Formats: sequence, C-alpha cells, structure tokens
Amino acid sequence: MEDNKIIELYFMRDDTAISETKRKYGKLLYSISYNILKTKEDAEECENDTYISAWECIPPNNPQALSAFLGRITRNISFKKLKHRNAQKRGGGNGAMPLDELSNIIPDSCDAFSQLELTEILNAFLRSLPTRERQVFICHYWYCDSIKDIARQFGFTQSKVKMMLSRTRKKLLEHLKREEVYI
Repeated sequence: MEDNKIIELYFMRDDTAISETKRKYGKLLYSISYNILKTKEDAEECENDTYISAWECIPPNNPQALSAFLGRITRNISFKKLKHRNAQKRGGGNGAMPLDELSNIIPDSCDAFSQLELTEILNAFLRSLPTRERQVFICHYWYCDSIKDIARQFGFTQSKVKMMLSRTRKKLLEHLKREEVYI
C-alpha cells in the first residue's frame, strides 16, 4: 500500500493503518531499534511503541515521508529506552553510540541557529557528499549500523569504513565552521 493511503487510514482512524504500517515498515523499524538496543525483546517493544506513537501523532501531523517519520519516532523511543536502561544499570550499556562520535562536532544547542536551520545545513552537507560516502555515513549515524555490518554491506574492510567515517566527520566539521555553526 502506498504511503499516502496509509496516512489516509490514520486520518480516518482506521485500525488497518497500523497493520499496513507494520507490513510495509516493520522490518526497517525493528532493525533501527535493534541496532541501537542490541536486544530482540527491546527492539520489538520499541517497534510496537512506534505504531502507538504514530497513531497518536497522525493526525495532526501529515508526514511527507512516512518512512523517515516512523524511523525518527523509532530512533527517539530506542534512544530513550537505552538511556533509561543505562541509568538503571550503570556500565551495563552497549558502549558508545555512533552519535557520540558527532557530539563534539554538532552542538547540542545553537543560539544562532534553530533546529530547522541546523537540519538544512546538515542536509546540504549530506547532498554534497559522493554517494557511497553519504550512504556509509547515513548507515552508521542514522540507522546505527555497526562498522562490521557496513563493511559487509558495501564490500569494504572495516578499516576502510572507519577511515571513511573519520574523514567525513572532518569534512562535516569544516562545513559547520564555514556555516559558522561551529566556531
């Protein structure tokens, strides 16, 4: 079923919206959550929480890209669960997350820039990258795929993936400096 039809079901408050969402995006949402949490049970729970959240958010929201909208919900729920789990059991987490690598580059809050402006700057940066470099960057920092999984997916060595990500982070820092986001 097409995304616009699924969204229409949400607006009509038809329960079929959730089953159609699960059918079309269930594997994607599960994999996003699993890559963050590394446990089957937690990933399944976050996937299901995503459907509930989507039901509550649509309407009033009318997402332009349903997969991105759902992916963002799943990521937020999964990171919240990870934070809660790590707070309960100090040192019991999965180690550093890919986003931790960007914490020194992308400021937590910008006085001069709104989230929307920062998003536009980041999107422009991503569009400027060669296709493979952009794909590797998004796999690691958006989908939280491991270095090992990315290397296998693209047929690269793990050291090549690490080097690509390191160089791309440096390019991102330079881009943010040119845009005067990071001084």
